[in-house]
Amino acid sequence: MVVRDDLERSRLTVFFRLLLGIPHYIWLSFWTLGAILAAVANWFATLALGRSPDLLHNFLSAYVRYVTHVSAYLFLAGNPFPGFAGDPGSYPIDVEIDPPAAQNRWITGFRLFLALPAVLLASVLIGGASAGRGNGYQAGGVAATIAFLAWFACLVRGRMPLGFRDALAYALRYSAQVDAYLFLLTDRYPDSDPVLPRPTAPTPRPAVRLELTDDLRRSRLTVFFRGLLALPHLVWLVLWGVAAFFAAIANWLVTVVRARPSDPLWRFLSAYLRYWAHVNAFLYLVTNLFPGFTGTPGSYPLDLEYDPPERQSRWTAGFRLLLAVPALLVAGALGGGLLLAGVFGWFFALATSRMPRGLRNLGAYAIRYSAETYAYVLVLTGRYPFSGPNLAEAGQASVGPGAEPSSGVFTEG
Repeated sequence: MVVRDDLERSRLTVFFRLLLGIPHYIWLSFWTLGAILAAVANWFATLALGRSPDLLHNFLSAYVRYVTHVSAYLFLAGNPFPGFAGDPGSYPIDVEIDPPAAQNRWITGFRLFLALPAVLLASVLIGGASAGRGNGYQAGGVAATIAFLAWFACLVRGRMPLGFRDALAYALRYSAQVDAYLFLLTDRYPDSDPVLPRPTAPTPRPAVRLELTDDLRRSRLTVFFRGLLALPHLVWLVLWGVAAFFAAIANWLVTVVRARPSDPLWRFLSAYLRYWAHVNAFLYLVTNLFPGFTGTPGSYPLDLEYDPPERQSRWTAGFRLLLAVPALLVAGALGGGLLLAGVFGWFFALATSRMPRGLRNLGAYAIRYSAETYAYVLVLTGRYPFSGPNLAEAGQASVGPGAEPSSGVFTEG
């Protein structure tokens, strides 16, 4: 994925974006039919030759790029009207595809079956179905939810929020990898790691930060019984949540009056939120260790670090629930990714005693964003959640290919 977008958006084209996309809908329908036929021919050719023929590879690569360009335009990840040829480097949100290479015939023969988990995850990230499979704008996914919210933001500001654009770029990158895998452009399995693409600009320092020191190793025994082992924590989380509900109301009232959270209530709620993160990380296999019951800082491989209580606007505190609705919608969409990461990771960990890095990091991204959102709802902070999947400090951001993963979110232990 190559991102050269400057975040500027035309309010006029944003308002009519779906109508402006009609010519692309028509052309995409015809090209999709041709791509399906070409993919079938490419399957037989790759089985016979052990690689994709150049002609079919180039045709299908152009199709995947075109789908990415159109999806980026419809989802507001890009601003210019895309071309109709899928030319490389012709759009601010672009994908680079390796030339044909040797492929394993066994993997090629069972490609549709092997691709099923990736297709399901792409559907969660994009919404309903990946654009490359004929529908680029169905509700219910991360990208579709963000695009809906971004439409209003772009009309008001004339700019795309950085976090929204980066989250969309991640979803489009994964969808393009899935399409390339299905069309036999490569036999490398799609990588769900949200660390890439790297942010194209410095991102704001969040008030709630996630520290992850997991080594990816998993115990098959505890993985198999993970749901049962998590049951005591789920019960305790519900009981603690009842007390947290009343504490949150009290903290809200205190913040509206004093313009600053209550220190005792802040400590109580921050411990509850940290414990919530520990339990979800254990339940969905983002981590391996059985967590404690107190939400103690530094006690678990996935941990939350908070800035101390600070002054907040009384107005934003007073309307906090209303203001948090967009973030809650995005957190809900990311929850689908967390669930699939846990389900797919369960089977993989049982077979290999390891959690795939991409699924582990996707789960950590969903937990991190949800923790930021709940910290905002609980009035622990007045800073709005950052929806981008990766964080970069000043001097770390980069544009274009060749970027290395940022260490702003995940660390390896």
